[in-house]
Amino acid sequence: MLRKLRSVLVLSTALAAVVPAAASADPIRNIVLVHGAWVDGSGWKAVYDRLVEDGFHVLAVQEGESSFSGDVAATRRVLDLMDGPTILVGHSYGGSIITEAGVHPNVAGLVYVAAHAPDVGEDEHALGKKTPSVLGETADAIKTTPDGFTYLDPALFPKLFAPDLPADVADYAAHSQVMTAAGNFSTEMTEAAWREKPVWGVVAGNDQIISPELERFYYERAKADWIEIPGASHAVYMSHPDEVAAVIEKAAETVGADAD
Repeated sequence: MLRKLRSVLVLSTALAAVVPAAASADPIRNIVLVHGAWVDGSGWKAVYDRLVEDGFHVLAVQEGESSFSGDVAATRRVLDLMDGPTILVGHSYGGSIITEAGVHPNVAGLVYVAAHAPDVGEDEHALGKKTPSVLGETADAIKTTPDGFTYLDPALFPKLFAPDLPADVADYAAHSQVMTAAGNFSTEMTEAAWREKPVWGVVAGNDQIISPELERFYYERAKADWIEIPGASHAVYMSHPDEVAAVIEKAAETVGADAD
């Protein structure tokens, strides 16, 4: 009986050495966050905190917003710092950036948060005109400087961009905008990473900047696994950080399990 038990133990040990450890599939640990137009990476703070608390290695890109190519390069620069597979997350205009930069070899999956996801040869400005948001119907909401940089009228910013944030937070965001080159929004994509990488998405149900209908179109076309947060504003990543972080973690867990 003892000899038989020893044989079973030896066989079990041998099998453990050759059978992949599927049951212990680990999520991807690297996350890169890309912000949208008129704001900076600090808006990701609440999402960042939740991801870090759950053990993820997270970096937030700070784009200069003076050229689309420069913003894509800034994102690639951060992706180069990652030591392996990474989930790349983009909000708003950041969705166009991750669409272009997401072909980077370190990117294992994409998460679009109230974001644009144009195809090759498309640009977000033209797509937004076809499916306009409240922003597109509000005369003079977007202001342009003499040298071609845009910003959202500070008086309208809280109402259009962040109506579900505390008034003081929305007001500060309105008065600390990163002016964005107008040409960034009409730059055509030369890559469409969502065609070759798995995709997740978040629709902001009360988005005044990008039409929720357009967000749904993007995610359906990309065959994304997406959720909609009813009543959420364009600043959904700030007003609903738990739900947004959960989608990002789901992407990391799913891609990690598939890799195993």
